[in-house]
Amino acid sequence: MTTKAPSAVTPADEASLEKVAYASVSGIPSVDPHDLDRLGYNVWRWLTTRRDSLELSVRSAGARLGISEEEAVRKIRESLQAQGVTL
Repeated sequence: MTTKAPSAVTPADEASLEKVAYASVSGIPSVDPHDLDRLGYNVWRWLTTRRDSLELSVRSAGARLGISEEEAVRKIRESLQAQGVTL
């Protein structure tokens, strides 16, 4: 059993790509909250590399969504544009 306190976590800056990516998927219905974590990570990876399409990144996340992948991509694009990300 451990007696040490957990390490302190410093939140990311509000304008960071991590916050932008995870905010862009926050309103999408999913089966499990971890599905949105995976989706947010894949959007962040797409924002940093831009190797493949956003559609492929959403598909490769393997997230169990409550809406279609096409609808999710549309919502993510709208959110990214609203946050000032150039697509």
